[in-house]
Amino acid sequence: MWPIALCIATFVIMSIIHWSYSWRNPKCNGKLPPGSMGLPLLGETLQFFAPNTSSDIPPFIKERMERYGPIFRTNLVGRPVVVSTDPDLNYFIFQQEGQLFQSWYPDTFTEIFGRQNVGSLHGFMYKYLKNMVLNLFGPESLKKMLSEVEQATCRNLNQWSCQDTVELKEATARMIFDLTAKKLISYDQEKSSENLRENFVAFIQGLISFPLDIPGTAYHKCLQESGRLGRKNAMRMLKNMLKQRRAMPRKEQSDFFDYVIEELNKDGTVLTEAIALDLMFVLLFASFETTSLAITLATKFLSDHPLVLKKLTEEHEAILEKRENVDSELTWKEYKSMTFTFQFINETVRLANIVPGIFRKALREIQFKGYTIPAGWAVMVCPPAVHLNPAKYEDPLAFNPWRWEGLESSCASKHFMAFGGGMRFCVGTEFAKMQMAVFLHCLVTKYRWQAIRGGDIVRTPGLQFPNGLHVKISRTN
Repeated sequence: MWPIALCIATFVIMSIIHWSYSWRNPKCNGKLPPGSMGLPLLGETLQFFAPNTSSDIPPFIKERMERYGPIFRTNLVGRPVVVSTDPDLNYFIFQQEGQLFQSWYPDTFTEIFGRQNVGSLHGFMYKYLKNMVLNLFGPESLKKMLSEVEQATCRNLNQWSCQDTVELKEATARMIFDLTAKKLISYDQEKSSENLRENFVAFIQGLISFPLDIPGTAYHKCLQESGRLGRKNAMRMLKNMLKQRRAMPRKEQSDFFDYVIEELNKDGTVLTEAIALDLMFVLLFASFETTSLAITLATKFLSDHPLVLKKLTEEHEAILEKRENVDSELTWKEYKSMTFTFQFINETVRLANIVPGIFRKALREIQFKGYTIPAGWAVMVCPPAVHLNPAKYEDPLAFNPWRWEGLESSCASKHFMAFGGGMRFCVGTEFAKMQMAVFLHCLVTKYRWQAIRGGDIVRTPGLQFPNGLHVKISRTN
């Protein structure tokens, strides 16, 4: 018996050693980028998601850049990944979307958003949906929305000024969600028996927390609530709204839902009800979380940099001084004249790095700068490494809106990808910028504020305000 047991134990040990060796040394037809695959199963996931308070390139990325160079390999959540901080490779990845690379998200992400989420669609279907969304966020639509955005902002700021303090991240998220839900589906929380936004909030902590389904973690709670208060409940509400609309169609389009229904009713349409509902879900979710983070950070930067606040205030007061009626609403011409404001927004999102990584998957074996990226491997473009590159941005950690003076930065480039890049450049970019610009206009011309507490930043690796930003807002004379 002992010889047999010894043989079995030896076989098991050798198998584990072989498996561990294969994990650390994956097969490749060429030369893999340097790096470490970490521990079996876990990879380097723990290090990647470790919280940090630095405004610099995330420690996980920076340490490996110094050790391996701008292109390196790792393993995250059980998936081999090539990390790119190289501007040329980043550009190549975005330009070859749909040919050599396609959009990809970790399984932990798709567990929350659904296996058939809109972000996972490719080719014709993705372009079709993108054109649909541009119908909502295109220039002509934004011109019509400008007044609504200003009215909503002024109304909320006035309410906040009557409170002792307001937690800005939560307050702006609620404001943006209400506005977007109104434009998308004519949703009004005050007239609804259910709170749609609560069903989205449950997703946030899961997306920014350590992505293992362990009982007691925020991710586990998110997975649980997705069946009760999260995605499942939100999709049920959206499905009921769609059913009611299709039963009683409106004579004229009044929101994006009407446009979607029109597309669904066309002969030979490629749009399905499931994809349409998922599109609504993604648009609602994406609209409020990222923009509210950017607005909160922008307000913090203004509090910390009085010279920037002075310059921004001067620009917006100059807009009022040129009007015949100082109380008239913002015009599109006035909005487009906010030169320093857009410089300020660009600098805010450059340092915010709200999206710490943009994922793609290699569709075939790829050779680049002497390295081989195997087919099926994930590739992560790292925006923080691009935005904080001292070779491109002098004193990159300094908040300096003037660095954007005279530069065209409305589109993605090798050195600026705060809103993504390539064919998946965020279609809501201009809407987000408009919300930020209008908020800043109303804030600096009519109000003053004082930070009371909070404002601490933590990255895991996404941007968070763990204790919020509590401010006292007062109306000026």
